[in-house]
Amino acid sequence: MPQYRLGVDIGGTFTDVVLMNLGTGEFRTAKVATTPQDLSTGFLHAMERVVVEAAVTPGEVAQIIHATTVATNAIIENKVARSAFITTRGFRDILEIQRQIRPTLYDLFFDKPPSLIPRYLCYEVTERVTAEGEVLQPLDEDEVRQVVRQIKQEAVEAIAVCFLHSYITPAHERRTGEIVKAEFPEAYLTLSSEINPEFREYFRASTTVINAVLMPLVARYVDKLQKEISARGFKSGLHVMQSGGGLMTGEVARDKPAAMVESGPAAGVIAASSLGTLLGYPNVISFDMGGTTAKAGLVERGRPKLAVNYEVGSAAISPDAHGKKGSGYPLQTPVIDLVEIGAGGGSIAWIDTGGALRVGPQSAGADPGPACYMAGGTLPTITDANVVLGRIDPDYFLGGEIKLDRKAAEKAIEEHCARTLDKDVATTAAGIVEIANAHMIRALRIVSVERGYDPREYVLIAFGGAGPMHVNGIVKELEIPTVIVPLNPGITSALGLLMTDLRHDYVVTYICRVDRLDLDKVNRVYRDFTAQGRSLLTQENVKEADMLFSKFMDIRYVGQSYERTIPVPSKEIAIKDMGEIAALFHKEHERAYGHCAPNEPVEVANLKLSATGIIPKPKLKDLKRGESTPEAALLTTRQVYFSETEGFVECSVYDRYKLRQGNAIKSPAIVEDKDATTVIHPGYQVEVGRYGNLILTPGSGETTKP
Repeated sequence: MPQYRLGVDIGGTFTDVVLMNLGTGEFRTAKVATTPQDLSTGFLHAMERVVVEAAVTPGEVAQIIHATTVATNAIIENKVARSAFITTRGFRDILEIQRQIRPTLYDLFFDKPPSLIPRYLCYEVTERVTAEGEVLQPLDEDEVRQVVRQIKQEAVEAIAVCFLHSYITPAHERRTGEIVKAEFPEAYLTLSSEINPEFREYFRASTTVINAVLMPLVARYVDKLQKEISARGFKSGLHVMQSGGGLMTGEVARDKPAAMVESGPAAGVIAASSLGTLLGYPNVISFDMGGTTAKAGLVERGRPKLAVNYEVGSAAISPDAHGKKGSGYPLQTPVIDLVEIGAGGGSIAWIDTGGALRVGPQSAGADPGPACYMAGGTLPTITDANVVLGRIDPDYFLGGEIKLDRKAAEKAIEEHCARTLDKDVATTAAGIVEIANAHMIRALRIVSVERGYDPREYVLIAFGGAGPMHVNGIVKELEIPTVIVPLNPGITSALGLLMTDLRHDYVVTYICRVDRLDLDKVNRVYRDFTAQGRSLLTQENVKEADMLFSKFMDIRYVGQSYERTIPVPSKEIAIKDMGEIAALFHKEHERAYGHCAPNEPVEVANLKLSATGIIPKPKLKDLKRGESTPEAALLTTRQVYFSETEGFVECSVYDRYKLRQGNAIKSPAIVEDKDATTVIHPGYQVEVGRYGNLILTPGSGETTKP
């Protein structure tokens, strides 16, 4: 019996699904409108549709993998579960005080994001542990019982517990957890020593609170999906994408929802990483532009980069970048380093009070959508601009499933933008696209140049429903030499779900100078982490031969505030290994900051381990080889507007599914997928690769003005 793997990715505008035959590598896709009122409705609709179209029985589906925005949306919209916070006496206001930094230094009117748990639901109990882990004041258990009983009367759903220095000595937190379970067993419980045993009090408390306030919501969501999946005859259960790039079972997701805050965007970076490695490009920049946002991530030596001090929350999203320090809630769990901006196909163009044209971050979303959708939207969006510019065929949007109204797009741009600017509609539409591109160029610079990486040394992989349409205009400015557009780019993030392994991350704080490390303790910690990871992977039916354990250390110069994560040998660590690890740290510090100090003392801050369960990867199908000429795939020609030509020019339009390996396309040209459109600007060329990828490079093309 054939075996299939199914991936469902819920975005802000569309829900994408991929069903892949694990034996042949063939896959079928579907894209349906996201259902914001109940995300599970769109999930089930997409899943049922693709299975029916493929004539596959539920019993043939070996695994269902899901990327969802349910956790992110809950925090951004502040629609989290009513929860309580228990902490060490004297530290009740830690969630209110937060930090002294602000995202814009001279903005005197900036308001910190409101605490996810209000102050009147924050409680103190008597206990104290020193920074060395010694018990200074025992836990007052009677006081804990009294507090828990008081919390129970407040009708909360979840409780977060975070004591001072519990990352070293967790006994007080564990005992408090036992009391909570005895007095208030129906409450969801999160202990900081279990979810995030790292130093930095506010960061740990914030992570614990995020997990707690999400637990009831995510548990209900996952339970409902698993129930509905089972009712439809699927026996595979549900796996969920983590923000750090691995998979976890639905049961683990219920306990650790903080690990899925950036679930969807992470899948796209994994897809770019897998495709880049397959094609021989270990260094990749991923560019994912969908209907609501655009996201950029970086992959170095085949591994996605993880963020340092990641933040989530409504204030953490700006038109320029995602996660300005101090603007959101810190999350100290593994998160793929992503820069996310409010520039998707549905981003709204508008005129500010100074009379300047702006784009985003507000989005028309799935409902009502862009004006050209004829679904009630009247405001101009990036999609409307691309329709006006001739880049989108109104009769072939989503393969013809949705018919677009060009006149409605022109009317929206005219009434809301062009008239005020005293410009014609086409010029204004081109301006909308250029402004959106400028925002995305900024995002790509943040994830590369501002992280210490030269984008000219990387291959850019562009996907998402709108990514291939904008990428050519973006790479010109960044001088990125090669762009790859995968087959079916609109569902690449969903495809990334099928390329992801099971993964569990472990961390503990151990601050000590490198030359004074207790290596017996260090190796014991790694052995304990390995045993925990092996046990969990075994429960998930992973064979021993498919388990991989990777060790890391967070290292810094003595006195520094922040660390760099350095890989360490998989074997037992010896004294001689620490010299090599320190040398790697100096090299990484110089790469990131432009300098290092090899003679300065170095210290370890955290010990980390990733336990990975390798799952079989789908094999991409080779595309048939053809002649260099793509004439067999030529559909038609049409007038398309390019800024380089300052007007409309005749442009060849090709059918993506009729292209063959080795075909070479000269610019200007359009390549139409069912779920995306690739725009090839004058001065560039495209070659069709082995797996049907479009490889875009600078080359021959007409640049004559009309």
